Amino acid sequence: MLKTEQPKKVILGIDPGTNVMGYGVIEVSNKKLKLISMGVVKTSDFQTHYDKIHHIFQRTLSLVKQYDPDEVALEAPFFGKNVQSMLKLGRAQGVAMVAALSMDKKVFEYAPLKIKQSITGSGGASKEQVAYFLKSMFKIEILPKELDATDGLAAAVCHHLQQKNPLQKSGASSWSEFVKKNPNKVVK
Repeated sequence: MLKTEQPKKVILGIDPGTNVMGYGVIEVSNKKLKLISMGVVKTSDFQTHYDKIHHIFQRTLSLVKQYDPDEVALEAPFFGKNVQSMLKLGRAQGVAMVAALSMDKKVFEYAPLKIKQSITGSGGASKEQVAYFLKSMFKIEILPKELDATDGLAAAVCHHLQQKNPLQKSGASSWSEFVKKNPNKVVK
C-alpha cells in the first residue's frame, strides 16, 4: 500500500499578555512537527493600555499575514486573584482572537493547565519545564530570553496534539463517554 502525502498544516500559537505576547508557528507535515518561528511582541514602549492592545491587534494581523496559518491556538486567561490583571489579559486575548478571525482563520482556546499537561504531562509544570520539553522536541539550541515565546509555541503544539486526541474529535469529555458515543471504535 502506498503512503499518501497529507497536506501541510500551519498552526500559530499565541500566549496573550499585555506587556509581552508570545507566539510560536509550527508546520505539521505527515505527523512531523517543524518549528517555523517563535518570538515575542513587546508593548512596554506604549503608554496606555489602549495603545498596547492596539499594537497587539496590529502585530497579530501581521503574524497571520506573514505565516498564513490554517489555525490559531490561544492560551485562555486564567482566574487569578487580581481581577484588573485578568481583565487586561482577557482584552489582550480578545484582540488577538479578533485579529485572527478578521483574517478568516479558525481559532481555538486552551486553558494553561491543558497546554502544560499536553507538553509535559503535568498541569502544574513551570514555564521553564515547558520550555525544556519544547527545546528537546524541536532541538532548539538556545531558548529565548522571554519564555512567553515558548508558551506561544506550546499553545500551537497543544492544539496539534488535541486534534489527534479521539476524545477531542468526538466531543466526549471522558473515555466512558467516548465509548458510549463510539461503540464501533472500541475493541472488546
